[in-house]
Amino acid sequence: MRWRKRRERLRALLAGEACVHPASVFDAGSARIAHSLGFEAAMLAGSVASLAVLGAPDLILLTLSELAALALRIGRAAELPLIVDADHGYGNALNVGRTIEELENAGVALITIEDTVLPRRFNETSPSLVPVEEGAGKMQAALAARHDPALIIAGRTSVSAAGVAGAIARAHAYRAAGVDAIFLAGLRTIEELEAIAANLPPPILLGGAPKGLGDRDTLARHGVRVALQPHLSFSAAMQAVFATLKALRDGTPPEAIGGAAPPSLMRDITREEEYRRAIESFLASPAS
Repeated sequence: MRWRKRRERLRALLAGEACVHPASVFDAGSARIAHSLGFEAAMLAGSVASLAVLGAPDLILLTLSELAALALRIGRAAELPLIVDADHGYGNALNVGRTIEELENAGVALITIEDTVLPRRFNETSPSLVPVEEGAGKMQAALAARHDPALIIAGRTSVSAAGVAGAIARAHAYRAAGVDAIFLAGLRTIEELEAIAANLPPPILLGGAPKGLGDRDTLARHGVRVALQPHLSFSAAMQAVFATLKALRDGTPPEAIGGAAPPSLMRDITREEEYRRAIESFLASPAS
């Protein structure tokens, strides 16, 4: 299976003692850049996927098939283990099983399933969580749908929504269901992290690491193996596109506009040399 080595590399990382920041990617090109820069893993966030595919905010408008197709394009482009935020699994426990099947076949290395009630209910003013029993059922369904044992399933919950004690209780329930890791969102202080780390063995994944939580070494000592950073790559790309198109629309000559990638970088991103060799091998007439 072509994806297994990536999953095994990520499993080894989670079993280690270091904390890494995965690269936030959104297409084939960004994945290749992340790989060339030496990132250990890549992350496709639900919010980024919604922006990349639909140009829409993170409101659970993206479909499972759209997410899986994007994940496959990213995974096919670069040899990086890909972490995918699968939100609530697109429905109940049965839908979670289908989500795992599609994303596993798309080559994803780690899938997170959360216990948030999604999409937002009528008149709901703040995020709420499904009952812990339902959340555990989703995790069991995810594990039952997994075919490659190297695929990593992470149960996700929100500290800000559940509270520290509630998040710990949910994490234990999801670990008892058999998930490989716990993903925590909404963590705000080092005291919260210390309380959780004292009651929850690694690996822990964090959906962001506020400055107050310390550096990667501090996070690692508290069992954190993956900590997300803000998804700046997509917003930076949008700013660059906006600035370029605005300059062109305003009449700036193309040769006067800076910021474009140099030809050498474009050749690397597109793997131009590989295609040239393929043309020479398969499309050129044999020497007479």
